[in-house]
Amino acid sequence: MLDFIMEDEFTLIMIKPDAVKRGHTGAILKRIEEEGFRIRGMKYVSLTKAQAEMFYIVHKERPFFGELTQFMASGFIVAAVLERTNAVAHWRKVIGATDPAEAEDGTIRKLFAASKGENAVHGSDSRENAKLETSFFFNALELV
Repeated sequence: MLDFIMEDEFTLIMIKPDAVKRGHTGAILKRIEEEGFRIRGMKYVSLTKAQAEMFYIVHKERPFFGELTQFMASGFIVAAVLERTNAVAHWRKVIGATDPAEAEDGTIRKLFAASKGENAVHGSDSRENAKLETSFFFNALELV
């Protein structure tokens, strides 16, 4: 259903609790607009541990699952749907490597992440996951 709403490709992003707590939300949103993304939906929410576990279920067997879900439930996040040509790949380039020490200069994680675990932002890693992740946070009526 989301394909009929969006004109271009879309991706789900989250500004994670560490970046929200440190006051980087505005700078990250500014960068989103500078990169040519259109914000089609946005929410300021707090996830429970159970909700974070549902969202990150694909990582359930990984050793960092508990730490990740606890972190994501530790404070407010901003979830947003971004649209533009080549949205998934472009956003992944803009955010940089998961570990900010390995991220390229000028990427969001290089600028705003504290560590590999507290890495400021999330971005869908494929078009298919963008659809699944978007439907976790948004219904069609909430996307403009």
